[in-house]
Amino acid sequence: MRLTALREEVFEANRELVRKGLVIFTFGNASGFDRASGEVVIKPSGVPYDTMTPADLVVTDLDGNIVEGSLRPSSDLPTHLALYRAFEGIHGVVHTHSRYATAWAQAGVQIPCLGTTHADYFRGPIPVTPSMAACDIAEKYEWNTGQVIIRRFQDLNPLLTPAVLVAGHAPFCWGVSPSDAAHTAAIVEEIAHMAYLTFTIRADVEGISDTLRDKHFLRKHGPGAYYGQKQ
Repeated sequence: MRLTALREEVFEANRELVRKGLVIFTFGNASGFDRASGEVVIKPSGVPYDTMTPADLVVTDLDGNIVEGSLRPSSDLPTHLALYRAFEGIHGVVHTHSRYATAWAQAGVQIPCLGTTHADYFRGPIPVTPSMAACDIAEKYEWNTGQVIIRRFQDLNPLLTPAVLVAGHAPFCWGVSPSDAAHTAAIVEEIAHMAYLTFTIRADVEGISDTLRDKHFLRKHGPGAYYGQKQ
């Protein structure tokens, strides 16, 4: 039952990427991880979202061995596996090529915290990785994509900064569930779009103060959070 529920949630997370306009054709993928069993559920490679069913999703272990499914898993599976191995507490990973977030990634520029919308979700910039070395691209490219993300987060808490821009590539987002990761992917795209428009209006704009940033972040996150309703 647990794997069936995870399969349904990963399916809905993938569909959510379509609903939010974050993917076209067969771009992108969402996965989910059950730490109790060590099993990962992920979108199959190259299968259109409009014809995909929950049964098409592929189940693997943390080594990438197929446990269930007749289709090939997403080519980005090794990146997802690397993140699940490195970042404790995450159970969902989403990769998109959404327009504005990908533009920032292609520029190799982190998204600075320019306003309170950004600060509601990120207590600082959305980071960008260094460009990957030629040797890392040539061999085990997808696994090494995960490694360049992990190295970028050596001094960052991935639960507090649940997204990254891979330089020259596109965003990866994660969360406590596949649906949470898909939600973050939508937020990252909105923030990326707002930042682009803000710099278009005023090229020399500076970020908001640390005080205002922290106020907005901490009223939603942490033990003192008071936004929303009590669970």
